[in-house]
Amino acid sequence: MELRNKVIVVTGGARGIGEALCRRFRQEEPLAVVAADLDASTGAIRTDVARDEDLVSLVEGVQARYGRIDVFCSNAGIMIEGGAEVAPAEWDRIWRVNVGAHITAARLVLPGMLERGGGCLLQTVSAAGLLTMIGSAPYSVTKHAALAFAEWLAVTYGKRGIHVAALCPLGVRTAMLGDGSQPASAWLAEGSLTPDEVAESAVAGLKAGHFLILPHPQVREYFLNKAADYERWLSWMRKVQERVLGY
Repeated sequence: MELRNKVIVVTGGARGIGEALCRRFRQEEPLAVVAADLDASTGAIRTDVARDEDLVSLVEGVQARYGRIDVFCSNAGIMIEGGAEVAPAEWDRIWRVNVGAHITAARLVLPGMLERGGGCLLQTVSAAGLLTMIGSAPYSVTKHAALAFAEWLAVTYGKRGIHVAALCPLGVRTAMLGDGSQPASAWLAEGSLTPDEVAESAVAGLKAGHFLILPHPQVREYFLNKAADYERWLSWMRKVQERVLGY
């Protein structure tokens, strides 16, 4: 997919991967790149993606100004550590941000894309959607769900001009990764990429028409190992967890 003259919206666009995506997209001579974020201090449109009404306002505002949205990047995401003991309210919060916002955005922009015969949905998923996230059940579960939704969109609308892509990086040097003081973040920091490197992979993947965009090439190997021998992969992940977390 070519990005020249396209109208592009990026949620979570004020920092991290989202900011890098906006910066990289602007090099492709788009008609517009619109950043949306909870933090509006950088010029982003203030948007809480957990609130449907905020996404409605964002989409309607961009469409009113530019007439269309060609590429919608559901990039905003949050991390919550813990397992089944995490409070229901926190499970609901991460679900609304990491999954619900993708669903709402698709519901809002797909009609126009289908009417025009083309469009793109780029979903920032994470390698956790293909594998798992040590120490965080909420993140793992929601990222698996985000990937499942992206897969469904790709199957359902791929023949109707809609390009769906799932961006699945491993460790990325953003605020979410932290300073490396926690065991899991320290483990992910090894071999981590910069947001700009991830954004470069995203643009290359979109241009190549890929569904699965893997900035860390080793993730493909891990995913293939998981598919080839699930029991062996689970055993390996338990060993990784023991090495990282001590249990």
